[in-house]
Amino acid sequence: MLKYIVKRILQAVPLLILVTMICFTLINLAPYDAVDALRTDSMTEEELEAKREEYGLNDPIPVQYVKWLGKIVQGEFGNSLLSHTSIKYDLKIRIPGTIKLVLPSYLTAYFLAIVLGLIAGSNKGRWPDKIIDGFCSIGIATPTFWIAMIMMYFLGYKFKIFPLMGMHTIGLENSMIDYLQHFAMPYMVLTIGFLPDLTRYVRGSTISQLKEDYVIVQQSFGAKKSEILFKHVSKNVLIPLITKLGMALPMLVTGAVITETIFSWPGIGSYFVKAISAMDYPIIMAVLVLSGTLVILGNLLSDVLYCITDPRIKSMQ
Repeated sequence: MLKYIVKRILQAVPLLILVTMICFTLINLAPYDAVDALRTDSMTEEELEAKREEYGLNDPIPVQYVKWLGKIVQGEFGNSLLSHTSIKYDLKIRIPGTIKLVLPSYLTAYFLAIVLGLIAGSNKGRWPDKIIDGFCSIGIATPTFWIAMIMMYFLGYKFKIFPLMGMHTIGLENSMIDYLQHFAMPYMVLTIGFLPDLTRYVRGSTISQLKEDYVIVQQSFGAKKSEILFKHVSKNVLIPLITKLGMALPMLVTGAVITETIFSWPGIGSYFVKAISAMDYPIIMAVLVLSGTLVILGNLLSDVLYCITDPRIKSMQ
């Protein structure tokens, strides 16, 4: 087990370097550089050139990359071009905000998907399956921002059940009730967004498992349908589903970009969108590297979880 984990970690290192190279290259291929974001009508070409020299933009691309990578390895993402605040400090403030929103939403969708997927898969072609599968089809086809706008109109604007935007009302930052009121709509939007795909995954696994020989054996021994489903089938369905938790790791940081922007939730998503609109390249590069790193770590975690939960994988190591 330990040998397998070490092997996967060593395989992840070149991928991490490749992610940083891709992010750096994409930013350098953009038609504007960091100094263009600071340009004003009163600035002369000499002043712009001095700024480029200050930020090291006149150095060869490989030199710029090595310097930038060295700072990233040390945990230093530099400063925002516009606000001049530390990006590292901004991320420390905003990442918890995103996690508070995404983690409860994903876990709620995760456990609901297990129940709904098992019900749909065990009733393939019948009305429970048609209703659940229809909901999933609509959910997958409906953009998250559209669901958010509908909720904002009815629950926020028309009936005034929940606040429209933000995480807190000014002056009520320590009120849990006020926080939950602001939390409710983005939480529901993300849960609805995560649920259809997870439910379809569980449904497909359930249908596949019900065709296995061990189910036929249990039926021949007179086992009840509910006993077969929840005592035997569910265990085999949950093994690959557990790995979904690892794949969800990147969502904890970048899984709510649209939702956070619509609801003005102070997280990574809204921070990233504002940086793009302002051409704040250091922030864009920091978030891209962070999300790419989490994708690789999520895959690594999925492999480890699968190895732990599936004895067949253990025997192959």
